[in-house]
Amino acid sequence: MNWDDTTDGAAAERLVDTAADREDQAVEAALRPKDLGEFIGQEKVREQLDLVLRAARARGATADHVLLSGAPGLGKTTLSMIIAAEMGAPIRITSGPAIQHAGDLAAILSSLQEGEVLFLDEIHRMSRPAEEMLYMAMEDFRVDVIVGKGPGATAIPLELPPFTLVGATTRAGLLPPPLRDRFGFTAHMEFYEPRELQRVVHRSAALLDVEIDPSGAAEIAGRSRGTPRIANRLLRRVRDYAQVKADGLITEDIAAAALAVYEVDERGLDRLDRGVLEALLKLFGGGPVGLSTLAVAVGEERETVEEVAEPFLVREGLLARTPRGRVATPAAWAHLGLTPPQRPVTGNGQQDLFGA
Repeated sequence: MNWDDTTDGAAAERLVDTAADREDQAVEAALRPKDLGEFIGQEKVREQLDLVLRAARARGATADHVLLSGAPGLGKTTLSMIIAAEMGAPIRITSGPAIQHAGDLAAILSSLQEGEVLFLDEIHRMSRPAEEMLYMAMEDFRVDVIVGKGPGATAIPLELPPFTLVGATTRAGLLPPPLRDRFGFTAHMEFYEPRELQRVVHRSAALLDVEIDPSGAAEIAGRSRGTPRIANRLLRRVRDYAQVKADGLITEDIAAAALAVYEVDERGLDRLDRGVLEALLKLFGGGPVGLSTLAVAVGEERETVEEVAEPFLVREGLLARTPRGRVATPAAWAHLGLTPPQRPVTGNGQQDLFGA
């Protein structure tokens, strides 16, 4: 079981939001696996990372710098803590938005112990001056501290103890190549399969002292959008329902009834997701329709629709982005139980599903 911004407003309160709220952070701290053997899923990443760490321990050296990329909630923070635990080293945790000046980074780096792991979340949001200082720190374990201003400024070299930087990002494409190239090991975290999420749910249920049968775990896993953080959040809400409305045991029927109350359907779509699809299908005949028009139709900000709802709908094959606008796929019509309108026939005798 494993873990790791969205826009303001209604989207921030979604049960299927991948960002961690305070309750998530508290629960995740108790549920996080402590070593690679406990970590569920990400088989290739675990195997490769295990080789990197075992080789470093055998050499008596610090591990190479590690870059972890992937969507929120997949386990990047958890893996960083496991790296520190496997290397028997302390860990320092910070984030890119917290480092706005080179001096902020210099203060952190100068206080690191030998072998310490520095976890830098959202590394793509770090300021450019700090980023340039990080190049030298990662490669030569040295930083130049600038004293004074103007022509009289002096660069004082500061030697750093060997350390391991673990960078995490949800947008690896925003990292400049010179920074990416300085990581000795890079890994991309994939979304989880339902069978892997079932194991996550079972493990979390045991740690939370929740009774759950295999069918109940499968029902929760199937609605968790491939994300362990969401699976754990749904488990807690289903647990509440089972305690109040039933005898505490989570079965398939109890899980389905509980998630119906919270408006999370069998594919993991919530109110916002279905609202976008219903507007696209019922008001605009499946599209194409512009993003701004679609956002007005569902009463949400443009950014909310684009950054919160669309990525999952596109990944599920329910919505497509085209040069002419957003278009519903046949799967979207089927999911909402609606019949798509007849499309014009193109020159090759086939129906044009995208209205071109």
